[in-house]
Amino acid sequence: MTRFFKFEADFVESLHCIPMQVRLKLDTCGIKLKLNQWNRFNKEDRESLIQNPCHSLEEITQYRQFLQELVLDRTGESAKDLAVEDNPPWMNVLEIPDGVQDKAQQFGITLTLEQWAKLEPIERFVLIKLSRSSHENANFLPALKELNLA
Repeated sequence: MTRFFKFEADFVESLHCIPMQVRLKLDTCGIKLKLNQWNRFNKEDRESLIQNPCHSLEEITQYRQFLQELVLDRTGESAKDLAVEDNPPWMNVLEIPDGVQDKAQQFGITLTLEQWAKLEPIERFVLIKLSRSSHENANFLPALKELNLA
């Protein structure tokens, strides 16, 4: 399923940033992709990474191999590995990560477990990624609003 978030609207047309749906696939297949590598891909490459499935074990393996070959082809570099979590927090509907709750509370919002459980995995992934201190957090509140949590 192709899904772009409204807070990504400023770069969806050009795809000059890595969309969240691809970032989820990167975490799923265990590849660290740098923005400068992404920007070496042509539009067809980027569209393939958006459209190619990455759910079943076979799809994950194929996606990883395709991406590794693409990075090597377009940049001359090997793709770096990223640890894959056995039970990623965006799949856990029983616990809101502290970082997400802390970030929401900075905006005066307390998320409930019921709200968290109703979110799709990609939506929970987005909130987790946008709540990290190492990430530019400008889109956290827009994401909360888009997901009807604020």
